[in-house]
Amino acid sequence: MDYIGEHLFPGQLGHFLVVLSLVASLVATIAYFKSTTAVLAEVAESWKRMARIAFIVDAVAVTVTFGIIYHLISNHYFEYYYAWNHSDKSLKTGYLFASIWEGQEGSFLLWAFWHGVLGLLLMRTSKKWEAPVMTVISFAQVYMATMVLGIHFFDIKLGSSPFLLTRYMQPAFMDMANYLTLPVFRDGNGLNQLLQNYWMQIHPPIIFLGYASTVVPFAYAIAGLWKKEHSTWTKQAMPWTLFSAAILGLGIMMGARWAYESLNFGGYWAWDPVENASLVPWLVLVAGIHTVLIYNSTGHSLRSSYLFLLLGFPLILYSNYLTKSGDLADTSVHAFTSQGLNWQLRIGVLLFFIPAMIFYAKRYKQIPAIAKEENTYSREFWMFIGSLILFLCSLFIGIFTSLPVINKIFNTNFNVGTDVEFFYNRIVIFVAIVLGVLTAVTQFLKYKNTNKSEFGRKILLPTVLSLLIGGAISYWGNINYDTYGIGFLAAIHLAIFAGVYTAVSNATYIWTGLKGKLKVAGASVGHIGFGIFLVGILISASKKEILSVNRTNPLNFGDGNKITGTGMENLTLYHGVKNDMGEYYATYVADSSINNGKQIYFHIEMEKKDGSDKFTLYPDLMRNTKGDQGISNNPDAKHYWNRDIFSYINHSSKLQEGEDTASFVSTTVMPGDTIFYSNGFMILDKVTLNPRNAKYSFTEKDTAIMAEITVHASNGRKLKANPVYQLSNNQVKYTIDTVFAEGLAVGLSRVADAQRIEISVKDSTKLVPFVALKVLRFPFINLVWLGT
Repeated sequence: MDYIGEHLFPGQLGHFLVVLSLVASLVATIAYFKSTTAVLAEVAESWKRMARIAFIVDAVAVTVTFGIIYHLISNHYFEYYYAWNHSDKSLKTGYLFASIWEGQEGSFLLWAFWHGVLGLLLMRTSKKWEAPVMTVISFAQVYMATMVLGIHFFDIKLGSSPFLLTRYMQPAFMDMANYLTLPVFRDGNGLNQLLQNYWMQIHPPIIFLGYASTVVPFAYAIAGLWKKEHSTWTKQAMPWTLFSAAILGLGIMMGARWAYESLNFGGYWAWDPVENASLVPWLVLVAGIHTVLIYNSTGHSLRSSYLFLLLGFPLILYSNYLTKSGDLADTSVHAFTSQGLNWQLRIGVLLFFIPAMIFYAKRYKQIPAIAKEENTYSREFWMFIGSLILFLCSLFIGIFTSLPVINKIFNTNFNVGTDVEFFYNRIVIFVAIVLGVLTAVTQFLKYKNTNKSEFGRKILLPTVLSLLIGGAISYWGNINYDTYGIGFLAAIHLAIFAGVYTAVSNATYIWTGLKGKLKVAGASVGHIGFGIFLVGILISASKKEILSVNRTNPLNFGDGNKITGTGMENLTLYHGVKNDMGEYYATYVADSSINNGKQIYFHIEMEKKDGSDKFTLYPDLMRNTKGDQGISNNPDAKHYWNRDIFSYINHSSKLQEGEDTASFVSTTVMPGDTIFYSNGFMILDKVTLNPRNAKYSFTEKDTAIMAEITVHASNGRKLKANPVYQLSNNQVKYTIDTVFAEGLAVGLSRVADAQRIEISVKDSTKLVPFVALKVLRFPFINLVWLGT
């Protein structure tokens, strides 16, 4: 049957290139292996030339495959399921690219692309290490190619193809030559609206470069064991290990910044399992950097260097498994759903982990080790202790992140409890304290041995300065985060000192130990960043303040937008009405929409009560017109040097369809009078001066009048309304009370005389436009990004 409108050639070419990539990477693996094991130099060189050609073919095939997928998506060839499922016609160029790596197939291709780029660089720079190192990287490319192969061996599915035709997803379409004319195919399903953010365009390429780069130190460690050249591989591996840790760390922090700017949990790190899964290999890599540095300087810690670098890439593959297997679907907001490839993801982890560990165990006794223990007044001793702590911390995080997998395997029900953040923070904060102190003092120690009096003299000044600065922050910083008791609060203060100590000590060392030579101060600069980062985390998190505590008109919009906390954390703002928000006034001024009303921006004007500052926030809501993604809310923040004012919309009446044509109708009444509306009537019971009401908060200087009204609905229900007329700081404020069950907005608009007041009633199926707004203040959040 000829299907109308299909473009089959690009898909056929793309599938051919995936097969070509698999074959070429397999040939490169075999040829590099033969080159490594060849005895004669000319034979080794011959195999190497073949391997290079094969790897270049693989890299080109992956790159062109990537381009073909973009061609399918940008031309809206919805006969391909990947294009239909991940894009639509409204997406701009940047989001068209982002839709490629939204799916698992595209993310594997992005990963393989970076492997290709790194492999080409290594072909030019690794010299005598090229053959063994590239054997490992070429084999990694074989695995990546199998993940996008999309073929079946009997009942076994090998990979998932991005070139699968949509008609194969639904048998009914196979009998319809014109199935592409159906309404469902006039446009694509679209990029997930939670991902329609500029961070989606830049974060995944960086994080996948970080993932891909971990294979290089892994490959060098394998090469060192393979060639038994234990003394030379570390110098070749060190720059790549630094690069890998830097890029992976950058990717992790870009994800944190994305979460801060675009997600609504009011933070940047939530100990989400997928976040943790990327953090664990990074911690192990950082530990490896320090042990490799120890070995290059003293000859100690070679065995631990092998172990840490051999674990990096398998842990990345395990992270990939956790993300894409679906095992974390119930515990992580980032996890993919399973595509039936779990067995292949598991094999990928085991394929690189088990042989590496067997190889390591087999060569363990041959790895040089210095019998003499390190001196406790030596730099390498405390660097190793720090590396060991990093490794143990990674084990702690990794094990508890893996609980869903453990539960699935052993049919258990272990969990970390409801307060996930505190579960991890109560341990990690002590890790931060120890590491902070170690990075502060270790720089002043020399390798092998240090004169004690000289060390004490050098460390005295930064210690005193840090005690003064840390003490000042603790004393005047008003850090009173006592939610988890005095012990955790004390740990916060100790960690602040440790962060300050790290920054001050390393800054001092640059000028006293390195004589201001910044070209050789990379480690000290990195440690200064760590100290600033640590202080920024502690201050911004422990002093995070909710400004939008609602004491005037609390609303609850159901489980989907549950308002929690000791006080209501969402303030209801009515259009055009100035609302009291602590030290600010907040006004819902206007709103605007784009993409045919799909995305609504709210103009929230914030003004300090003392008139010293005024600005506008533009949080938005995006509604999904396809699928079942619901509503997503994108925050907005006002950035200052010492704080951020962070806001997001939890709910809005604008999400309701239709326009509200009703208006307020005013009636002058006195206690006992009746006002009729379309579905019943209301009676003014009494008028109270300066009322005591849990819904409202007035100062002693305010003058407030509250109308107490009983609404009698036609169904027999009696409801209460309490509008307020308030005079505060010589300004009149009107607090409208809303009776949602009856579609009523009731205001006290004027005091006519000593006996009568004017009540304004809006009787409408649509309420006064409103938003439920949450606003937080993050003090010194910029220290987090500066330290990064």
